[in-house]
Amino acid sequence: MQIEDKIRASLMDAFAPERLEVVNESHRHAGHAGDDGSGESHFRVAIRAPAFAGQSRLARHRAVHAALGPEIMGRIHALALEIEG
Repeated sequence: MQIEDKIRASLMDAFAPERLEVVNESHRHAGHAGDDGSGESHFRVAIRAPAFAGQSRLARHRAVHAALGPEIMGRIHALALEIEG
């Protein structure tokens, strides 16, 4: 299973979002720092879920990182987040 699919599955399980977009942007960073050549190093996630309502930006980011866990977070270099509650 590709990292993109693992990100999507983990966030669906953790938050049951109303909206979820996972975009692999690794191709835009080829040759830059953090590019490991796998084509799975840089991702952008847009998510909207009621679970984030009332949380600070920092709490939302921490919740996403926790849901992805060390296995996924340890395999990617960059994760851009757009989170709505």
